[in-house]
Amino acid sequence: MGRGNNRRRSGVSRRTFVKAAGASGVTAGSLGLAGCLGSAQEDTVIIHADSDFKDYRDPFLEALHEAGLDESITYEVRAAANNTEQRRQDIQSALEAGRAPPDIFMMDSGWTIPFILREQTVNLEEHLSNEVLNRIQDTYLPMSVETASHPETGNLNALPLFPDFPVMLYRRDLVEEAGYDTSGWATQPMSWQEFSRVVADAQEQAGLDFGFTTQASAYEGLSCCTFNETMSGWGGAYFNGLDQIFDAGGREVTVEEEPVLNAIRMMRSFMYGEEDEHALEGFEQISPTSIVQWIEDTSLGPFQNGNAVAHRNWPFAIAETATEDAFGEAIGTMPMPYGVPEEESEYDGLGGSRVALGGWHLAINPGTERLDECVQILEAFTAESVQLTLFEVGSWFPPNIELLESDTVQETEPLGRYTDTLRFVGNRAVPRPVSDVWTEQSAHIYIEVHNAYTRSKSPEQAMADLHERLRDSEQAVAQLEEEDGN
Repeated sequence: MGRGNNRRRSGVSRRTFVKAAGASGVTAGSLGLAGCLGSAQEDTVIIHADSDFKDYRDPFLEALHEAGLDESITYEVRAAANNTEQRRQDIQSALEAGRAPPDIFMMDSGWTIPFILREQTVNLEEHLSNEVLNRIQDTYLPMSVETASHPETGNLNALPLFPDFPVMLYRRDLVEEAGYDTSGWATQPMSWQEFSRVVADAQEQAGLDFGFTTQASAYEGLSCCTFNETMSGWGGAYFNGLDQIFDAGGREVTVEEEPVLNAIRMMRSFMYGEEDEHALEGFEQISPTSIVQWIEDTSLGPFQNGNAVAHRNWPFAIAETATEDAFGEAIGTMPMPYGVPEEESEYDGLGGSRVALGGWHLAINPGTERLDECVQILEAFTAESVQLTLFEVGSWFPPNIELLESDTVQETEPLGRYTDTLRFVGNRAVPRPVSDVWTEQSAHIYIEVHNAYTRSKSPEQAMADLHERLRDSEQAVAQLEEEDGN
């Protein structure tokens, strides 16, 4: 998952993932017939990726060659479906059929691990140089590397291409007119309770219809991202913290714990105010009930139109709102607010400001006849100069987020103005608990969380029902593993 560039902060991530709720884009035919793809030149690698990757092919390829990729090696892009779920299914069909090319697949970091577990990706530890492996281990965002590695062996099976993480955008001009000093807010998270007071004050003074807008529709984005990060900031987790986050079958289900319930109660406070029997005391009513129907694009509308104070979204929204012909420097960013301080969380790495981890990886098809060329391309993508080119051309974050401090990034408008926040949240990104059964579990999560958000169920009942479904799913995986072991 991710975002878009100046058209869409980054290729396929958020803005195209949104299409999962609507049009499906290109179907399995996007992978092409073996005869069609087989006509490529001997040193031409076929990459199954999004249309932006295709649009940026020439500058990307030039950067790869300048970074040391053999001049004889090139690649062509076969456009993938915009809908991330459709793309996953297309890749699965190709791999199950043993089709190659495509030689390399661009995979959502949220569903790469199931392919790794099914041994449908090449173990890069056996092919990348030690220098490159060390570079990835030492400089890449650790959570991105985890989502590209085998959960049991730790072996790298995909190359993180770019990570993605959301931010809280706000109208700095309106907040300051309401009497608040925003200096330091770019890297100093505030509590959700304080945030609600700030937003309510600014909304009232500016006479706006909306305070805080976000995404709360019943879709993957709720379970993987908006609820995941809100719950994490309260110190809660789907499965007993982060220690066994990818270990399906061996995880304790913890959605009935108080931090998880408080995350739901807070969102109900934001939507329904004190009239809701489950509202948290001291939290202002700042969100419209219509957020339960909104995904990324629809939730951005009110903020983009000047009718909301604050907005949670992926960094593509910065490019949509902070340009000179939009709100310019009146747009501020801050880390996601928190429910409880980190030291109050029962689980390591939770509590405090947390954001959902998105992004995309490159994985090599085990059936490729161009393995050496594929490996060389992946190695070249790890060069710092290439990572900076990907940001400069496509607005794709470098997996080495320390590069956000580089002149290349700092001078890129409008994103360069917000790198302090982006770097801060990148180090606090939480992945979804992806496994081979995540698709099923994700649906259970977003259905029950949505039931609680819409007041179809109480927070306690919704999470009790979710606990039962997730527990059954985990037990089914454990039983299958036991049978396989016997």
